[in-house]
Amino acid sequence: MGGRHRRPLDRQATYGDVFGVGEFRSLWLAQALSYIGDQFAQVALAVLVYNNTHSPLKTAVAYALTYLPPILGGPVLSILADLLPRRRVMIVCDLARAGILALMAVRPLPFAALCALIFFSVLLGTPFTAARAALLSEVLPGDMYVVGSAINNITHQLTQMLGFLAGSAVIFVVGTHQALGVDAVTFVLSALIVMTGVRRRPAPLRDAKTRESLWQITRRGGRLVLGDRTLRPLVCFAWLCGFYVLPEGLAAPYAKTFGDSPFIVGLLMSATPTGMVIGAFAYSRFVRPDNRLRMMGWMAMLACAPLVGSGLRPPLWAVVALWALSGVGCAYQVAANAAFVAAVPPSGRGQAFGLAQSGILASQGIGILSGGALAQVLGPEPVVALAGVAGLTVATMLAMSWTQVRTEVIASTHDRAISAAA
Repeated sequence: MGGRHRRPLDRQATYGDVFGVGEFRSLWLAQALSYIGDQFAQVALAVLVYNNTHSPLKTAVAYALTYLPPILGGPVLSILADLLPRRRVMIVCDLARAGILALMAVRPLPFAALCALIFFSVLLGTPFTAARAALLSEVLPGDMYVVGSAINNITHQLTQMLGFLAGSAVIFVVGTHQALGVDAVTFVLSALIVMTGVRRRPAPLRDAKTRESLWQITRRGGRLVLGDRTLRPLVCFAWLCGFYVLPEGLAAPYAKTFGDSPFIVGLLMSATPTGMVIGAFAYSRFVRPDNRLRMMGWMAMLACAPLVGSGLRPPLWAVVALWALSGVGCAYQVAANAAFVAAVPPSGRGQAFGLAQSGILASQGIGILSGGALAQVLGPEPVVALAGVAGLTVATMLAMSWTQVRTEVIASTHDRAISAAA
């Protein structure tokens, strides 16, 4: 009896198991298409702004606009993923974003108007991401969710790596507006794939506490995530990314050290995502579930420590290697994400994911904006190094607090696996 119950704990899901689930394939393909288009748009903005202004601060402001909207509306809008059917939320958000991107692609707009449209496009991504993440936890049970999350993470980083490089080439050949048009098409295709490949499900909170206002539900979700001694360090691990994403926002001015080619910008932007692909694959494929949780603190420190080397002004190949090594450490997010979803009640996962995702994007936007302001005075190399020092300090403190609760998390993971097998 005991041996039969131990099997689910010991067995790791494979990539074949996960891709065998049809709904996961649809969610994965839809998200991959959106990711590719987004990278084209991000490179277009970075190149356009820096070429026109030669200002690291303004370049960082434009890039930060792809991260900052969740500060204003993310925690509230993510509730839609629990109040409405999640499939419908994804489809509507995709079509709305396609319309916004098409408007930007049809005719040249003043840069202020362009930034405003990008702001609303990113804002609509918050309920989409919350709904997709919550659906993923329903589609993939147990360790399949961990592997599915790793696949999504790898896909995200691969599309970033290839999208930044390909986006630089496309923009160089055809221009920025055509890249925005490609982005609009990817959102339409994503909506069609979700419409045809994901089955209908009722809204999780359809019958629960219908008299609560959106603000009351938002406050309750905040207390759920930030008031729990297990969820709080997990979400803080997720928000640590504000330190190690900063090099991407400074890639354009940093590339000026090595030349004027847009290819160098794309190469620097793709370095961290490349490391993330390698790290996420190895972490999910070769590290056992319990050990993933035990290694989280060390991996988080690895995500920040290599950036300190940028302060020595190394050559281009060394900068790429350091940023890629930082990306390898970012694989700890795979374990943090899996532990987070396991600890959140199913009916509140959309809002909890939305709050976590909003904090991730907000921390990235604030980090990039602050880095751009400092780079205006100090230059990009020392600013990246300072981000590494600050991130390493915070990661060390998080690792120490995580040590106090990780034993409970591992034990509860074992208990859930035994219950599922019973």
